[in-house]
Amino acid sequence: MSLTAQELAGLMPDATQLESNEPEMESSLHYAQLALLVACLEWLWRERSDFFIGANLTIYFSREQLKNRDYRGPDFFLVNRTEKRPRRSWVVWEEGGQYPDLIIELLSDSTAKMDKTLKKALYQDRFRTPEYFLFSPDTLEFQGYHLVDRCYQSIAANSAGWLWSQVLGLYLGVQDGKLRYFMESGQLVPTPEEAAEQAQTAAQQAQIQAQQAEARAARLAEQLKALGVNPEI
Repeated sequence: MSLTAQELAGLMPDATQLESNEPEMESSLHYAQLALLVACLEWLWRERSDFFIGANLTIYFSREQLKNRDYRGPDFFLVNRTEKRPRRSWVVWEEGGQYPDLIIELLSDSTAKMDKTLKKALYQDRFRTPEYFLFSPDTLEFQGYHLVDRCYQSIAANSAGWLWSQVLGLYLGVQDGKLRYFMESGQLVPTPEEAAEQAQTAAQQAQIQAQQAEARAARLAEQLKALGVNPEI
């Protein structure tokens, strides 16, 4: 017999005491990739407050899990239609029973087998997470799956090798050895630093164009004066 959310909550420890229990990232390369995924999406959705991004954060979802210390924390996960606020961990029974809408695992020699088997089965059968992506910062291996009739099916790549995410409304693809987001138009989603540089470059170009236009106007005025025409009339 299945328990209601209220009954389940009564069997659980105080959720406020559940800290994340994830190991450190495999390498600085993995850490940099995770930070990149978080920063770019946070920047793109900076006006939104209805989502949560978990980065190397434990997801607590059952009493058995806690009893067996069988913790599962994706490297990156996204939950839509929720309050954007800091959390120590993602506690399913404290979040209205919500599981991630999208998960990305960063593969390594020590985790690849589990990510492709046990975790994939968990995300498919228990979490019912609509989309699951795997990427290796070392080998650049990249795969993606979406849930179809309760089973993960591979997402077909476009001509650039990118995979479309319906959850994000974006492409995921590899560029310069990093997993990045791309708009449907093909435009790269920048980091905050890249966006600032682009804005600075655009401002500088606008200033140069204004100066060039001013110089052209001044030359034209001189030419008109030489012909005996007052340009101010």
